[in-house]
Amino acid sequence: MNVRDLIPWSRNGGNQLPTAFREGDRDPFLSLHREVNRLFDDMFRGFGAGLPSLGAVPAFRGGWPSVEISDSEKEITVTAEVPGLEERDIEVLLDDGVLTLKGEKRSEVEDKDRQFSERFYGRFERRIPLGAEIREDEVDAHFRNGVLTVTLPKTEKAQSQVKRIAIKG
Repeated sequence: MNVRDLIPWSRNGGNQLPTAFREGDRDPFLSLHREVNRLFDDMFRGFGAGLPSLGAVPAFRGGWPSVEISDSEKEITVTAEVPGLEERDIEVLLDDGVLTLKGEKRSEVEDKDRQFSERFYGRFERRIPLGAEIREDEVDAHFRNGVLTVTLPKTEKAQSQVKRIAIKG
């Protein structure tokens, strides 16, 4: 394949446009404009969530640490991946139905020795609204191999409020 084959307006020889273009896309500058807009939209999509999604740090797009939430009839389980941290680096708080995970990841080496890094260092805070009444005195948190698991038992009232709704066809 020749590089010229990749350019859409020179594929058919001369200045003819390929038939794959829609009627409104015959202007190559309009097509280029749309493509550049799409690229900028993709790049800046993650800025509202904290860190930009520049491709180098995809794990931090939706917030860090990454979490998995399971909601059963009796309890809510929140599992967070926090690699490179230890128990003393993490703080778990429960206040008014919101679980907060916060802490700090520190660098092991000084910046002067580092040429390039895609690793994340610094403070983090992740708030997770639970949406159910929790028995705060029975909340349990375990940390093992870079994974934090928080088990939040629901109150009897929250368990009884779950109602199954019939689906009509």
